[in-house]
Amino acid sequence: MSRHYEADIEIDQYIVPKNAVVLVNLWAIGRDSSVWSNPDSFVPERFLDSEIDAKGHHFELLPFSTGRRICVGMPLADRMLHLILASLIHNFDWKLEDGMKPEGMDMSEKLGTTMQKAVHLKAIPIKATM
Repeated sequence: MSRHYEADIEIDQYIVPKNAVVLVNLWAIGRDSSVWSNPDSFVPERFLDSEIDAKGHHFELLPFSTGRRICVGMPLADRMLHLILASLIHNFDWKLEDGMKPEGMDMSEKLGTTMQKAVHLKAIPIKATM
């Protein structure tokens, strides 16, 4: 997400010059240890009793941006994600490629315009038998 300033502005004692493009690092916000306990771990339960709203009202979690520029596809994604994931889990059995163990998976990331896994996950879908 980027912002363009039309005038000089001071942010935290730094002067941001007019016409500068400011990039907001959402990846770093999502991994801020002053906001999240154990920020690098996948712990979805942390949101069960949380007041944080994924629809853009809290700056701790901005998966779909916020304010008037919020993602227009968010309502569709919010409805369809559960159905798509459930369909994949229901219709396929999943196994790791070549006898790989979950402990041996490389979960590191590489930075770019979008976040990607440094080493692609190699899972094989096998048509589930009913």
